[in-house]
Parts: sequence; structure tokens; C-alpha cells
Amino acid sequence: MSLRSTALRFGIVAKTFHWVMAVLFVSVLAVGWYMDWLPLGLEKLQWMSRHKSIGITILFLAVLRLIWRAGEATPDAISNRAWEKRAAKIAHIVLYAVMLAMPMTGWLMSSAANFSVSVFGLFTLPDLVAPDKDLFAALSYTHWLLSWGIVALVGLHVAAALKHHFIDRDSTLRRMLPGFSDR
Repeated sequence: MSLRSTALRFGIVAKTFHWVMAVLFVSVLAVGWYMDWLPLGLEKLQWMSRHKSIGITILFLAVLRLIWRAGEATPDAISNRAWEKRAAKIAHIVLYAVMLAMPMTGWLMSSAANFSVSVFGLFTLPDLVAPDKDLFAALSYTHWLLSWGIVALVGLHVAAALKHHFIDRDSTLRRMLPGFSDR
């Protein structure tokens, strides 16, 4: 299997980005929702640090993924339905936007709360804005809304893949699976 994607199939790099990001999305959402239920204290702060580290990792990988995707072919859509092609294109653009916006609002929110963002204890990111309670509240709400937007988008993405697999019986889902080659 090729590193690069072609008009027929996804390459190893695209598949790896896809599945690593999927695992990170589930992880960051699970950690975020878990930490929200914890009382303020050391345990909550530790989970917040993990959440921020995963979020910044998502931001970094999303940028790398966009750079990689810009220089490579994208496999042609299998569906011949124009509305499905349009919907898939829009959904992917919105997913990429959210992959960038969600961690950025988290980083900005931390800066506005005067809490630094340490990435797995390896390095600390600079604050992007000065402490500001009103800005923190607005960013916190935006971050929360985006989390539900991600859930909806990922749910739609999974539902579309399953529809292609079980109803249309095409290779849309299979060609993104590790090891699949439709030769």
C-alpha cells in the first residue's frame, strides 16, 4: 500500500491521520466530560491538564493533516449522487474547521483564565490573551457548543460511512480501514 492517496484509494498517511484523530477526538471528549463532573481540586486539575494536552495534540495533528492533504490527491467519491458529494465536502470542511477551532478556543480560554497550557509536561504554550473573566466566559460557552458540534458531526460522519457500507454496499468505509486495498 502506498503512503500517498490516489484517485482510487487512501494512502497509509491519510488513514493514519484519520484513525489517530478519531481516537484523540473520543479521548478528549471523554476526558472533558469526565473532568466536568469532578469537584474542584487536584484530581480535576490533573484531568484538565490531560484534556489540554490531548487538545493541543489534536491542533498540531490537524495542521499537519491539512498540510499533507493540500499536497495530495483525494480519492474520488464513490457515490454518483450530487447532493451526497456536496454534503460530504461540506461536512469535511466543517470537521477540519472544528479540529482547529475547538483546541484554539480551549487554549484561548485557558489564557483568559490565567492558566497556562502545559503539553504533557514537556513544554508550556504562551498565553494568547491577557486574563479576562468576560472573555473566559464567552470562550467557555463557545468551547462547550463546539463540543456538541463535534459530537453531531462525528455522528453524521459515522452514520454516512455505515449507510455506504450497509445500504449502498459500496467501498466508501472499507477503503478507509487499515490494510484495505480494493485492487
